[in-house]
Amino acid sequence: MPNLDETIRERAYYLWSADGQPEGKADIYWLNAQRDVLATSVESSSSNSATTAPMDPASATTKPAKKAKLARPGKGKTRAA
Repeated sequence: MPNLDETIRERAYYLWSADGQPEGKADIYWLNAQRDVLATSVESSSSNSATTAPMDPASATTKPAKKAKLARPGKGKTRAA
């Protein structure tokens, strides 16, 4: 990407124009444009790296984390005295 700030500025202007050019929300449009531009950049770079460097399918899968068991009041074992 030749000039990141310029690309973000153009995207922010497009979003602002599409919303009817509201006053006082420049930072919101800048951040939304920044998110869009960077997400597009990451997606394109990851698709480029996927074609150049094949990944091991086993390492690409992730297992969901196990939920921690929480102690519940009144549900635990009680000891008889």
